[in-house]
Order: sequence, then C-alpha cells, then structure tokens
Amino acid sequence: MIMKKMMMIAAMMIAAVSANAQNEVGQITLQPKVGINIARITGDGDIKSKVGLIAGVEAEYGISENFGLAFGAVYSQEGAKTNYVDAEGEGASAYLVRDAKWNLDYINVPILAQYYPIKGLAIKAGAQFGFNVRHKVSADGDKGNIEGVKSFNFSIPVGLSYEYESFVLDARYHIGLTKIFKDADKGRNSTFSITIGYKFAL
Repeated sequence: MIMKKMMMIAAMMIAAVSANAQNEVGQITLQPKVGINIARITGDGDIKSKVGLIAGVEAEYGISENFGLAFGAVYSQEGAKTNYVDAEGEGASAYLVRDAKWNLDYINVPILAQYYPIKGLAIKAGAQFGFNVRHKVSADGDKGNIEGVKSFNFSIPVGLSYEYESFVLDARYHIGLTKIFKDADKGRNSTFSITIGYKFAL
C-alpha cells in the first residue's frame, strides 16, 4: 500500500515537471541579447583574463516539449591580457615589464541543443563556428596588428539559461578547440560569457 502511494506521488511529480517544461512544438522564437565576455588565451606564461562585449541574436525552434534547437550570430570580443618584456637600452635594469592587451574579435555562429528539465530552465551544448574580424594588440598607447591569427575558430559551448517573463539570463563557457595562431602549437580561446536577452515568438 505504501509502495503504491509512493509510485503515485512519483508519477504526479514527473507529470508536473513535464507540464512545466513544455516547449511549443514547431514554434520559432527570436532573442536579441547583449552581455560581457571574460576571455583568456590558454598556454604558458603570465596570461590574464580580459573583459569584452558580446552582442547578437539567436533563434530557437521547438522540436518537442522538452527540446529546442537554437542557432544565432553574435559579435564577440575575446583575447587576453599578458605581460611582456620591453628592452630599453643596456643592462638588466633597462628591461621593463609592460601590460599588453590582445584583442581578438569574432563573428560567432552557435548551434545548440537545448533541454528544458523544468519550465524556463535550459541546459545547452553544441558547436560554435567563429570568424575572426579583428586582431589587434595594444600596449601603453601603442597599437598594432597581431600577425598569424587564423581566420576560423571552432569551439564547444556549454551552459545554462533561465527565462522569466520573456527575459533570458544566459551563462556559457566556450571551450576553444582550434589553435589561434598559425605557427604556434599552443594558444586557444577560453571564454565565459553572461548575457541578458529578450525572447519573443515569430
């Protein structure tokens, strides 16, 4: 008798979760979004994180009550901060340590599978294709191009989002799989992003 009641309670809980997790099948939604990146470049040396802008738009197609497929186009400021040694004449005292900012900007195209365990909450993972549109370095007012940057970048985004009253708070970690530089064995993008968006049906 107790086991039967427990099974009934469990069934009711599963039904309640499924009802709350419902996604409109066949519906297409659009979501403009903006936020910040905390980016760095993996590898050796004194590499620090750099804050940048991320902005764009994503669309989602409802495959089932609990699953959706999202794709988009976003402008993403990535890169890192690092220290470098600048020679200023003769002797050890003539070497100065300066801060440099590596600015790597991409147009990223994410494609994500999204699972909704409960209403509003999405667990997501997929693939992201990046196209470099800017590669500059700046240090103490001096600016220049970064040579040898690959035009294409591939990464794996994983994350969570929560939707409330059509506003969507999204947190993702982008795991860079391709090397940034053509002639270097190390150095991949590693970026954490937080965005706020507004979702509406088409």
